[in-house]
Amino acid sequence: MNKLKERWGINSNLQILVILLVFALTGSTAAKLAGPVCDFIGLNSNTSHWSIYWTARILLIFPIYQVLLVCFGWLFGQFKFFWAFEKKMLSRLGFAKIFSNN
Repeated sequence: MNKLKERWGINSNLQILVILLVFALTGSTAAKLAGPVCDFIGLNSNTSHWSIYWTARILLIFPIYQVLLVCFGWLFGQFKFFWAFEKKMLSRLGFAKIFSNN
């Protein structure tokens, strides 16, 4: 636990619990919301080819997850941690120039 606290720059075991809870809620919610978003854009599991539907649904989970992670982090009082986590993750994916101060 101490290595995890040191790596994440947090102080208490309660913070670890809250952070893990936020990750769990975010993943579950993003997966659940991808279905209605697919329906909204006109992709339905009954009318669309399964490969198109599931590819779109899986691809939609990523941006939904990114937004929800920061939102749930804020709701649980861990915005600073999740905003830093988000910037680091998106920078690694090639979006570093979005977060540069230049």
